[in-house]
Order: sequence, then structure tokens, then C-alpha cells
Amino acid sequence: MGRRVGFQDVTEQSPIGSGFNAASTAAEVIGGQDLSGKVAIVTGGYSGLGLAGVRALAQAGAKVVVPARSAEKAREAIGDVTGLELETLDLMDPESIDGFAQRFLATGRPLHMLLNNAGVMATPLIRDSRGYEGQLSTNHLGHFQLTARLWPALRKAGGARVVSVSSKGHGFASVNLEDPNFERREYDPWKSYGQSKSANILFALHLDTLGQAEGVRAFSVHPGIIMTNLARHLDESATKRIFITDERGERVIDPASGHKTPEQGAATMTWCAVSPKLAGEGGVYCEDCDIAMPAAPGRDGGVAAWGTDRALARDFWALSETLTGAGL
Repeated sequence: MGRRVGFQDVTEQSPIGSGFNAASTAAEVIGGQDLSGKVAIVTGGYSGLGLAGVRALAQAGAKVVVPARSAEKAREAIGDVTGLELETLDLMDPESIDGFAQRFLATGRPLHMLLNNAGVMATPLIRDSRGYEGQLSTNHLGHFQLTARLWPALRKAGGARVVSVSSKGHGFASVNLEDPNFERREYDPWKSYGQSKSANILFALHLDTLGQAEGVRAFSVHPGIIMTNLARHLDESATKRIFITDERGERVIDPASGHKTPEQGAATMTWCAVSPKLAGEGGVYCEDCDIAMPAAPGRDGGVAAWGTDRALARDFWALSETLTGAGL
């Protein structure tokens, strides 16, 4: 739930002085830690910041499972990274999620780190087989079901962490409990994206509440602004508006303003997965390798007020259980 203040646990959104910053990389935040014997699952771990995180975890000795819709395509993308297991998973397909989880549970292994990293951004309106809106389905509901199905392995770890990759884009919209799938309101790709990223934050908040007694802690993160395949649905004007380029049209890397390399973008989720400084912490939203401040006018970044609303997190969790048929 967070730090203990007096006799009450609270979610305290304030930095703890991690020793890292916006320019830190995934490898740097792991440092000299030996992750041998640890098992991690990283969705979307075959490209972009997911692959950067996978490389850092594997190089530190962790066994990393990388699920993808096409294991063959993932194998081509990953190249020479050792210590990985490639698996098949489609986050928009409930049967695929259950199948992946069953195969992992059958190995009898504990799961020490679950990094729910895969996602889509600002897509045209698509729906999964249940009729659920695509961004909510991929970014949140798929990961919700996956985490629920893997719960026995997380508990077995005796100290697991679940990291939910959100975005500063959560500020575009909170979650809509009455019409989450845009069935009665006009679809807006950015509001849909914002809702799905707010869902990631609320998911981590309530998961941490439920999991703390079982030794499972949860975090949500803003990785930064990274040019990856996530941006494939953006038109040229949106791409230019979001990603800084120089006079030659080359991408500008400026971590202080949030514009990062994949290795820098992977740092915060990796820090949340492994940092000893987060012992006893959970349910918080993090950015630039530290716990973020609440959002405030005139200050870039931070978590919106609804992202720390425990009642909203509880209600949205209940809705997610209803939509997926999954729960802890």
C-alpha cells in the first residue's frame, strides 16, 4: 500500500531518492545485482523498450520469458540474447492468455517479476472477439487476465513484483465505468489511449492492495517518450508533434524533457522490478527511476488525481473482473 505514516499505510506519491535519473538505463539500475534463479515475464519484450529491459534482466542472470503473438517473429527480433524463452500469447484473445498461463504454471516455477509492457497507442477503433474496444483490451484487460491467471506463480515467489507500463498520456482521460468500450459515446483514439493508461495505474494501485499480504507488490510507470513501433498508428503531424527532431529531421534524445532511448525508457520499469529501495513500497506511479509526484498545474509529469483514488481503483477492478471473468 505504501509507506507507513503513524499507524496507517498510505500511498505516498513522493520521490525516495533512488540515485538514478531520467538518463539512467535499464542496465545501470540493475547495477551489479545477480538475478540468477529469478524468473521474469515481459510482455512485448521482443521490441523497443521491452527488448531493452529483457536484455538487461537476462544479462543479470534472470530467466526471461518473452511471449508474443508470433514466436517466430520474436525470435528474429531478439537475435543473440541468451537466457530467454519465447512463448505464444495474444493479449486480445482470452483463450490464448489462458493457454500461455497454463503452460507456465505447469512448469511449477515461481514468477518473481511480471512486466506488463506490451501495448498499442491511438489506434483506429477495433474490437476484440468479445466486442471490447481494442486499446482497453490490449493495454489493460489482457494484462488483467494474464496477471490473475499467473497469480499462483506470483504468490509462490515469496516476494514478487508486477510492473504495469502506463504513460503520461493517462492524463488524457480517466476510466469511464459506465461506457469503457465506447459503445454509447463517440470513439476518440486519444481518450481511449488515456483511459487504458489510467487503467494501468488503477490496476497497479488495487493489485498492490490485494497482493501485499501475499508478498506481491505492484507499480505503474511512465517510461518516457520513445520512438518505437508503438507509434505506428500516428499520422505525420502527430509524430512531429510528439517526437522532437533536429534541423536534419533526426530524432532528438533529451532525457530531461522525457525523450529517451529504448534503454533509458526501459530503466524505470526495470528499477521497479528489481530495486531494493522499493522494499516495503507499492501501488505507486513512477517516472525517471523514482516515485513520481502528484500532477500539478505548471509542472510536467506526475500522476493525475484519479490515479491515486482507491475507491475508483476498487470499482474499476470489479468492472475488470466482470469483463474478463478473471480475478484473484
